[in-house]
Order: sequence, then C-alpha cells, then structure tokens
Amino acid sequence: MRSPLFTPRWIGLHLVAVLVAVVCVAGTYWQGTTAFEPDRDVITNPVEDLADAVSIADLGEPGEFLHPNLTTNTAVEATGHFDAESQLLVPQRMDGDEGYAVVIPLVTEEGVALPVNRGWSEDGTDLPAPPEGDVTVTGWLQPPQEHSEGFVPMGRPEAGTVERIAPSVLVGEWDYRIYAAYVTLPEREPAVDGLTPVPPPEPPTEFTINWRSLSYAVQWAMFGVSAVVFWIILMRRELAEARTRNTGRASAENGEDSDQPVGAGS
Repeated sequence: MRSPLFTPRWIGLHLVAVLVAVVCVAGTYWQGTTAFEPDRDVITNPVEDLADAVSIADLGEPGEFLHPNLTTNTAVEATGHFDAESQLLVPQRMDGDEGYAVVIPLVTEEGVALPVNRGWSEDGTDLPAPPEGDVTVTGWLQPPQEHSEGFVPMGRPEAGTVERIAPSVLVGEWDYRIYAAYVTLPEREPAVDGLTPVPPPEPPTEFTINWRSLSYAVQWAMFGVSAVVFWIILMRRELAEARTRNTGRASAENGEDSDQPVGAGS
C-alpha cells in the first residue's frame, strides 16, 4: 500500500519544507558569519615584508577600486618622480599629538599620480625637500581615508592642507589621474628623512561580536527548527490518521464478513 506521505499534496509540502530549511540554514550561516566579521574600516591583513613588494601596476589601474580587504598592507613599489610643488598636508594625530601627514604625488612615466605619505610633521613647517629625479619607492598600500582622522588646524603651515588622503579630495588638488589608494613609507626611504615615519596599521588581535547579526542568526535558526518540527508533526499526524482510517476500514470489512450466514453462496 502506498504511503499517504507520497501523494501529490504531500510531495508539494515536502518540497516547501526543504526549501524553508535551506533558506533558514543559509540565513543562519550568513548572519552568524557576519556577527564575527570585523567592520569594513578595520584592517585585517598583516603587514607584508617589503622584500616581497610587487609593482603597484600589478594590483590595479589608476582610478580602479582596490578592495581594502585584499590589498591593504600589501608591500608595493613604484617608480616615478615627486611633484614637490603639489605636496600637501593632512591634519593627523600621531600617538595623541597633533601634527600633519605629508602627502605628495609620485608621478609615474604614464603621468599617473600615486599618493605617497612621506611621514608625519608636528607643525607642518620647515619640511625636508623630497628626493629629486626618478626614484623607486617601496612601502605599504593603504585604502583611501573615508573620514577625517585628524583635527582642524589653527596655524598656517607652509603647504596647503586637505582634510584626508582620498582620491575624491586629491583630485581637486592635483591635475593627474590618481590611484585609488596611497602608500605609506618605511623609515629607510630617503623621502622620509627629517620626518617621523607613519607605520601601517596592524590587524587587531581580538574580535568583536556584532550582537545584532548574532541575534538575527539565532532567529533564523529558531525559525528553521520550528519549521522542521512542524513538518514532522504534520507527517506524524497524517500517518496516525491513515492508520486510523485503515483500522476502521478493516474492522468494517471484518464485520461485514461475520454478518454473512454460514454456507451462504455455496
């Protein structure tokens, strides 16, 4: 006898139940993973060894989006000349002290500018001149700053100032195509001489929990478990009703047989 759970109606219910279970598992996994992921502005890549530096051209074209989770803290090198007249200051704190990041375009032979953070100056005055002629610099790639990380300057530094190191800001100051990232230099680079080097950010050693996403993951899991339990209850009820119907039918058939007179039909 065919099981009542394989009728067209129940096959449709099975498919719906499986679909609900798959969606709930996917939602639980997605929100659970998100709950333990760092925020988008948190650097997660370790600082690479400068001996492993790759050409900036190997990572992307000028203006092309460079995903921060893939390229931040990558050791890169680039060749060009510094445009000293386009040097800018970005108000920035170093270990709690107010000062300025010294940013200058490194212009490649293609006429593309790579923003370079030469280092940090406390007052933004008496800045050392950058190296002249063609140079090759090696440093760590950093994503554009999404918001101001400094302060509002009160003095009048000798160079112009901008609020942050980002192509959307620098494009109004420099007449070049610009890479959508910037490079911070190590102490050994000649361009840093006379300035305080700005170290690249190390990834955090601890993680924080996004409780909102975690609560969503729990809700997805609870809904999925509830759907599976409800599905099982419906199947058990259907099987119980089927057994009751079969028992009643068998009893009725047996009763009809017992009412027939002995020898009837012979």
